[in-house]
This record gives sequence, C-alpha cells and structure tokens, in this order.
Amino acid sequence: MKCVILAAGYATRLYPLTENFPKPLLKVGEKAILDWLIEDIGELAEEYIVISNHKFAQHFAQWAAGRGEKITVLDDGTESNETRLGAVRDIQFAIDTLHPDDDLLVIAGDNLLDFSLRGFIAYAREKGTACIMRYWEPSIEKLRKTGVAQVDEDGLILSMEEKPAEPKSHWCTPPFYWYRREDVHLVKTGIEAGCGVDAPGSFIAWLCTQTPVHAWEMPGKRYDIGNLESYRQVQEQYRGIGG
Repeated sequence: MKCVILAAGYATRLYPLTENFPKPLLKVGEKAILDWLIEDIGELAEEYIVISNHKFAQHFAQWAAGRGEKITVLDDGTESNETRLGAVRDIQFAIDTLHPDDDLLVIAGDNLLDFSLRGFIAYAREKGTACIMRYWEPSIEKLRKTGVAQVDEDGLILSMEEKPAEPKSHWCTPPFYWYRREDVHLVKTGIEAGCGVDAPGSFIAWLCTQTPVHAWEMPGKRYDIGNLESYRQVQEQYRGIGG
C-alpha cells in the first residue's frame, strides 16, 4: 500500500498563518498535522507521496528529510489558488509521475482524527472494493458544503454527490479514500468522463457508478482545519499532546 497525501492547497482562509507556510505542517499539540497522520499509519504504507504546489514544495521537502519513512514530495507546478489543479488532477499527476502499481490510501493532509486510520485500512481490505469513510451529520447547512452518500445496510454506496443543494442523506464523506490497484487507472477515465476535479470526492461520486464502493462508519471524530477559528479550537483540544 502507498499513501497519497493531498497537500497542494493554498489555505487562503487561514491567512496570515498560511500565506507563506503550508497548512499540513502547522503544529497541533507538539506535532505537525502530517506527523499525526503518518505516525498513525506507520509501516502499513511502504511509501508516502505528498502532493504539493510549487510555492510550498520546499517546505515539505525539508520536513520529509527529518523523518525516517520513505516520503516522496511531488511539486505540481502551480503557484496560486487561482491556478491550482484541483485534488483529482493532483491525484492523476501523482499517478502519471510515479505509476504506482499498488493499492492507494488517499488522504487530505489538513484533517485530524481522534481514531486510527488502521481500522479503515482493515475494512477496505476486508471488503475488497474501493472505500470511503462516513459519519452522520445532522446539519443540512454543513451537508451542503461536503460530500454526501446514500448507503445500504452493508455500507455499499448507492449514490454520492459533492456539495448537494438538497442532500439525500445525512452521511457526510470526509476526504479519506481507498483505491484498489485496479481502480487507479480509472482516475484518468473519470476526469475524461467529466467528473469534478476540485473536490477529491468528485472522483468517488463517479467511481461508485462504475464499480462497488463501500463506506466505513467512523468510530470517532474528524477535525477539519479550515479557518483560523477551527485551528484555534483543535489546538485547544490537543494542547500539550504529542511531545
């Protein structure tokens, strides 16, 4: 298994903190956000692939040099929020560059979880399909800003939509995905078929119309660090942890 970390965003809502520094390397507790994610997954990934933009690639390279895991930092060449490729095109950029012949765990580099991703990896391997994660979100307003899935009693996705005006369920889908080796070549097919490219869930919304995709119910909370207030809140939650 290889782990692809989406880290090419510009995090404009966190300015001035991220005007000249990448959000995934901001400290939470005593560690960077990426340190929390990688230390949880550990040896289950034989390689970590961090997709950066050109503005922040050197920051990630310096961070990677201080860790013991095999970490490949890819520079997607963009230099502004207006010229970004979008998450799905960044994933395809990594595939075109490295040609990974393996299952892929694809994760956002700016989210924290209070549970282990190892449970999700075990679920995906047991199901033998592409997989996503899900949690119950009661707020219609919040559902309109994220991916929403309908699932059956076995967790099979019946439909999925990014940022729906009228959500069809309360199952919110955060940006953590499992692609089987045989699903990897379908990213290009999905882009060519017209799936959205900005949100990473747009590819999964298309993929579940082509092949079975299951959704693992999260056993805990996810912290999405999207703005200064959410960053302050998660810092409070993790204060003094991780040294």
